[in-house]
Order: sequence, then C-alpha cells, then structure tokens
Amino acid sequence: MSGFAGRLYRGEANLPIVGRRKVWFSVAAAIVVTAIAAVIIAGFNLGIEFRGGNEFQVPASVGTLQQAEDAVVAELGDLGTEEPARVVSGQEVGGTTYLFRTTELSSEQSAAFKQALAQRLGIEEQAISGSRVSAAWGGQVTQRALLGLAVFMVVVTIYLVLRFEARMAIAAVAGLVLDLVLTAGIYSISNFEVTPSTVIGFLTILGFALYDVVVVFDKIQENTRGITGSSSQTYGEAANLAINQTLMRSINTSIVALLPVGGLLFIGAGLLGAGTLKDLGLVLFVGMAGAFFTSIFFSAPLVTFLKGQEPKYKMHAQRVQAKRASLAERAGAAAKRPAPSTVDGGDTGAEPAEEESDAALAGAAPKTGARPAGKRQPSGRGGRPGSGGNRKRPSGAKRR
Repeated sequence: MSGFAGRLYRGEANLPIVGRRKVWFSVAAAIVVTAIAAVIIAGFNLGIEFRGGNEFQVPASVGTLQQAEDAVVAELGDLGTEEPARVVSGQEVGGTTYLFRTTELSSEQSAAFKQALAQRLGIEEQAISGSRVSAAWGGQVTQRALLGLAVFMVVVTIYLVLRFEARMAIAAVAGLVLDLVLTAGIYSISNFEVTPSTVIGFLTILGFALYDVVVVFDKIQENTRGITGSSSQTYGEAANLAINQTLMRSINTSIVALLPVGGLLFIGAGLLGAGTLKDLGLVLFVGMAGAFFTSIFFSAPLVTFLKGQEPKYKMHAQRVQAKRASLAERAGAAAKRPAPSTVDGGDTGAEPAEEESDAALAGAAPKTGARPAGKRQPSGRGGRPGSGGNRKRPSGAKRR
C-alpha cells in the first residue's frame, strides 16, 4: 500500500495536528459559541414527558398521516381553550396506528376531543385511545439524568488521574464536555423532540468518547515516557507522532460505530418512518462523530499545551531547539567553507566527513518514526590518512 493512504495506515503521514492546535482550538470555540447561541435562541423541543401533554392513538385505516393530522389540528382548534391547543408531534407506529402528541388538556377537554375527532374521521370513539403525561415525571427523569452525568464525570476524572495524570484528566474531561455541547447544539438547531431516549443517548456517547480519548492518551504516554532524557524530540513532537499512529484506528472505530447508528437514523427513521428512533439515532450519530473530533483534534493538542507549561518539559524543549540550532549553524558554516584542494597536497582526511555528518544531523523536527543519526566515525586506526599509520614495515628492515 503506497501513497498517502498507505502512510496514514502505517502512522507515517506526519500530519501536523499538534502544531496547528490554535486552529483546532478556534474551531472548538466556534462550536461552543454556536451551540450556546442556538440553545438560548431556539431552545429545545421538549417532549410531553418533560412538559406534560396528551397522547392520542388513531387507527391508520382513517387515511394518510397528513389527513389524520389535519383532522386532529382542526378539532383542537374547536376546543376553545384559553391557550390554543396544538399538535406537538405526529408519527406512524407499527404501520397500523398514528400517534399524536398534543399540549396538555384537562380530562373534560380530552373526552370532548376524542368524541369530536371520532365523528370527523367516521370511526367509533373507542377506536381512539388517549393518555395523559404529567410534567412531574419528566422533571424526575431530568434530575436523575443530571445526577448520573455528575457521577459519571467524577468517576471518569478519578480513573483518568489514576491511569494517567491530572493534566490528561483535564484535557479528556474538557473533550467530553465539548462533545456534549456540540450534540446539544445540533439537537437544538434540528428541532428534534427531546425525549427520555435522548437523555439515554447523551449518557451513551460519553462512554464512546471516553474510549477514544483513552486510546490516544495511552499512546501519547508510551511515546513520551522518559523523553526528557533525550534531546531528539520535544514532548509535542512525540505526542504528534502518537496521534498519527492512532489516527487510523480512531477512524476505523468511528466508521464501524457510525454505520449501524446511521442506518438507525437515516433508514429506520428517515425512509421507514420509525419516528420513535429519530431522537435516539440523532444523538448517537452526532455524539459519536463529535467524539472522533474531540479526541484527536482537541483533547490531544490540549494535553500537549498543558504539559508544555511544566518547567521540565519547557526546559527540555529549549534544549532540543538549542541543539538543533547549533547543528544547523555548524552545517551552514561547513557549506560556506571552500572545498579543500588535493592538487597542492591538501588534507582530505576525516574533517569533511564529520562536517557532512553534522549537516545530516541538523535541521527541523525529526520525521515520524525517525531519529537523528549519530556521528559517523572516521575510518582507520588513527592518524591522518596518507600518513602511513597502517603500512607494514618492509621485510627484512632493521629497527633503528
């Protein structure tokens, strides 16, 4: 396998992800601002489980979904309530029933609505079933979900601190929060109905995002272990190498996870009309896709930024850069020096070889998987070339 795809698969693409962290941080900031603005301006389309309401099930034999919804809207308008009743959502369930959710109605209003709707559709009143959902139940679901989210974050933070360290835990949790904010913003913009399934989906994507970021951080920790004892790479360069080495794994994992979720969302809810799957499918699809971005392009660059503020890694980076500057200066001086002449018996010994070796060592950051080569020793067992240090004494010669 050759080309960019092959190098990407082998972890040799050398993409400058850490070096462009300002770009990724700017993208993350834009996502947060857009998502917060969407939630403030548009808000969420809360289901009746969270704000209270009524559900009515109508046989699909009355006609199309649009025809049944038009009849429901017309009868709700004839109720004459103080606040106009309206249809929150309408969907087909199982191919035999239409499910309509409305704003909250009293028991008398619900009974009158069912009777009038049955007469309009030409069916018996018993064929229409209805139920009422209190907003208090949705409040309990919300409280328990927030409690579960808080417990999850605390447990995850403790695990990451014990498994890695505090700065890595901060970067990982920040990535999880960014993933949640992104998903919430998309949900608000799309105006999908927020149901208990949505809340469950939010908690599910946290587990996927945590798995992805742990894989990347584990490789970063492996590549940077004992790095201050060497002067060939900085912490950021070693972390960037780790990201490139795990990039293809993250892509494969995300694709494999998104395929069934995409089928659930686009085929199940879009083509087959299974409306009960929309809320769960959207939150899983957006959350899993966002987890790939946050783990690779946000959490990993963020941890390199945080680690770069530590004095030992800052001094180590300065030492690496100073060594490279020194080697580059020596290489430049060697390039400007005139080539030695052999016509006048000039010395063509080991010095040019050493200068060429220094020039090879000098330069920018090492490529992915490569380390600077050591100095090449001059051939021979001492003495200048041509000095006869290795020539044998003629046979029969006497020692003076």
